[in-house]
Amino acid sequence: MQPLPDVIGPGLRVLFCGINPGLMSAETGHHFARPGNRFWPALHQGGFTPRQLRPDEQQELLTYRLGITNVVERPSARADELSRAEFIAGGERLVERVLKYQPEWLAVVGVTTYRDAFGERKARMGRQERVIGSTKVWILPNPSGLNAHYTLPKLAAAFAALQEIS
Repeated sequence: MQPLPDVIGPGLRVLFCGINPGLMSAETGHHFARPGNRFWPALHQGGFTPRQLRPDEQQELLTYRLGITNVVERPSARADELSRAEFIAGGERLVERVLKYQPEWLAVVGVTTYRDAFGERKARMGRQERVIGSTKVWILPNPSGLNAHYTLPKLAAAFAALQEIS
């Protein structure tokens, strides 16, 4: 399987960062492609897009000054198949991308992912003290359907909190 290309460019307001591509995303070439993933509905309901985009419309994000990348490039069925070393290496690559493109905000989806990639064991949802160059960092809940603790309205509210300050 090919690595999933980033949706990225200069002048982004928010660069969203997933954990890693799921198998369906890797197969289709579209981020957050699994039907049960709530990223696209939360993005829209949180106020980032005027309508709910489909995964195959991901390039349209650039018109809203939004982008998507992943911490780990290797596709897997589940994030728990990834090693700690992959998260650490992925965090280092993520810092390089952020320094290159300089989005205003980096929004990592999944607090555990952030903790593993950056070694910040006590990180919580929301704004982080860490700044990468001039890029501010925010943690959002993981929109995977496996994260049943966060309902779509809760996810949308978390996305809306970032949208309001970005």
